[in-house]
Amino acid sequence: MATYKKRGYKPKPIKEKGETIDVLEQESTTAEVFNTLDESANKAEDFVAKNQKGIFIIIGLAALVVLGYLGYNKFIAEPKAEEAMNEMYTAQKYFEEAVTATNKDSIYNLALNGSEGKYGLVDIVSEYGSTPAGNLANYYAGMAYLNTKDYTNAVKYLSDFDGDDAVLGPLAKGGIGDAFVQLNQLDDALGYYEQAIKASTNAYTTPMYLFKAAGVAESLGKPDKALEYYKRIKAEFSESDQAKNIDAFIGRAEGSK
Repeated sequence: MATYKKRGYKPKPIKEKGETIDVLEQESTTAEVFNTLDESANKAEDFVAKNQKGIFIIIGLAALVVLGYLGYNKFIAEPKAEEAMNEMYTAQKYFEEAVTATNKDSIYNLALNGSEGKYGLVDIVSEYGSTPAGNLANYYAGMAYLNTKDYTNAVKYLSDFDGDDAVLGPLAKGGIGDAFVQLNQLDDALGYYEQAIKASTNAYTTPMYLFKAAGVAESLGKPDKALEYYKRIKAEFSESDQAKNIDAFIGRAEGSK
């Protein structure tokens, strides 16, 4: 009988003995890997089963922390902040009146200590210090003490004010500098004036504290630093009030070198 061969058919090569052993070893290794994975999965399942209560407790505690934080903000922090702003209204109103009043000290004291059952700035700091209004009360209280010549308390409250505002931030630092000038602590005053200069660059606070820093630097026998600040006023803030007669101050600083 004739033998029929398919077109393109090639007989499979016979595996050598060594090749057969390699295949068997690979199959054995694969089985071991799957067995190991099965064992690991079983161990993980056993761990979860045995420690299920503890795991649920941990998850529950994490959820409580998150919910507690959200609840605190919604039901405690936000209402407290709103309450603080309401209390702040009267104290801030007294402060603003004192700025232009003839009897400044008495009205500043009303702003600080309150009146007619309303909180003053000191009370607001004490009761609502963690709120934005409580923080702002530090600034107003510090400035009120500065204007009533209580320089120690001025430093205390202004130091507690935390503000990145482009104007209030430098004013707070500069206010501390003013208080230290009055306390005759000129090195401290110069340091705070320089902080006020660095806190923000604007046409209002920057030339003002450059001028004050230059004056204190002269008093401390630092004409080079004074000259640097006077020249900066002339170069960068020529339209400011501090730039008036600035050449005379520059000449004085140069003469002291």
